[in-house]
Amino acid sequence: MEAFTASFYPSSIQLGRNQIHHKFINNLPFTHPPISSFSLSRSNAPSLKLQATISTTDLVLDQETESGEKFDWYAQWYPVMPVCDLDKRAPHGKKVLGLDIVVWWDKNENEWKVFDDCCPHRLAPLSEGRIDQWGRLQCVYHGWCFGGAGDCKLIPQAPRDGPPIHMSKKACVPVYPSTVQNDIVWFWPNSGPSYKDILSRKQPPYIPELDDPSYARLMGNRDIQYGYEVLTENLMDPAHVPYAHYGIMGEGGRPLEISIKNLDINGFTAKQDSGGFSFIAPCIFYGHATVGGNKSKVSKESAETTKEQSAMPERRFLLIFICVPVSPGNSRLIWSFPRNFGVWIDQVVPRWMFHVGQNLILDSDLYLLHVEERKIMEAGSSNWHKACYVPTKSDALVVTFRRWLNKYARGQIDWGTKFSGALPTTPPKEQLLDRYWTHVVNCRSCSAAHKGLNALEVALQIIAIISVGVVAAAKQNMISAFTRNTLVIMAVLCFAASKLLAHFIYKNFHFHDYNHAFR
Repeated sequence: MEAFTASFYPSSIQLGRNQIHHKFINNLPFTHPPISSFSLSRSNAPSLKLQATISTTDLVLDQETESGEKFDWYAQWYPVMPVCDLDKRAPHGKKVLGLDIVVWWDKNENEWKVFDDCCPHRLAPLSEGRIDQWGRLQCVYHGWCFGGAGDCKLIPQAPRDGPPIHMSKKACVPVYPSTVQNDIVWFWPNSGPSYKDILSRKQPPYIPELDDPSYARLMGNRDIQYGYEVLTENLMDPAHVPYAHYGIMGEGGRPLEISIKNLDINGFTAKQDSGGFSFIAPCIFYGHATVGGNKSKVSKESAETTKEQSAMPERRFLLIFICVPVSPGNSRLIWSFPRNFGVWIDQVVPRWMFHVGQNLILDSDLYLLHVEERKIMEAGSSNWHKACYVPTKSDALVVTFRRWLNKYARGQIDWGTKFSGALPTTPPKEQLLDRYWTHVVNCRSCSAAHKGLNALEVALQIIAIISVGVVAAAKQNMISAFTRNTLVIMAVLCFAASKLLAHFIYKNFHFHDYNHAFR
């Protein structure tokens, strides 16, 4: 988590950087999570403080006493994508909890819709379709059109004077309950009629800071080739940062004091030193911190200054990670780091520049976690506590997450009958660490930057070619020696700049190998 914090600012931006680095890396001083509808309130539950010397089997609590309560994976709200990364002009295909869904903007009802990504005619993916001029979702295989309620509006092949076959229930597309909250599209993974009003009975977890105009709240998303369980526990592991992300940030390991509170079917909270974290099942893990603060020493000479400082608003910073189960061996991470200071930076620095650093951090331990997941699978997910030796307090959050998974979810995600449980084969490293298909195409900012930089690369090459062409075509007396030399220099510089730009594009938008041995 600290590593993500460091990447929040580009290296050239130093506002508040030293304070954030000291706070998050050296001391990890998360304050108690803010009390809101997003927080868990189980203050009467006992604290479970983990001892550094106890054994692994003691750490994984309740392994032998599975709870009678069972976590229902299909009775939860799931985030699909941030609204800022969705284009209203086109449908978007996504997979969540093994379900293929299509997200599209219904301009007739002015809201985002989530459908089953399957045309009832010949089962073609609707996400490959288009939004027609009347605002309907059109399947491009045979042109069938659907309204916001999933009802078929048009079958082009049906005679206009024939029976209204488009009104048959078989011509409809299943519609999932959906809503937009905190500028994220959420959906309920059950399209049954009894769930049409589910939003009135249960709502997605709410994060007040993401709707607060006084906070900067840029978001990012990345599809990752390892599963939800490994993604979630990795984000809960502060001890890996100075080693797995070595060379990016971190100052060496140290003992960590972590105690667990309030574990139940809805998640748990934890306290570390003077701070805290919360896991809200199944997707959200977050922490809250105060940066800097108003802890000025009071003296007779600085009494007025201290009084003015105490009246200043508290500088607050949140780390919000939303972990989405996609399929076995695949997950999606949506992140945001709201803060109420240095807000102007987001208006000055392009969003894609923040994502460059954050993607580097994700890549630096992606291969490790991809391999780790396969070793866990070989041992059996229910035997995690036997395969892994976790004797220190720094593993408390990871252990507690596995405990929650074992106690309430039988140690694994319920994929229904869609998957056998086997993990996909390991692809080549360049494909495993690919950024283009896992992030750039899903991020409107990075996609626009990628297109713009590619256009600039081509423009530089064209300028270089034209400059050389002018010099070659011009007769000896037509241009001066100064002009000729200037054109040659321009051609060389433009060609060299295009090559450097091509390397920059490939390294930051496609593939960046991370070799730990040479960091």
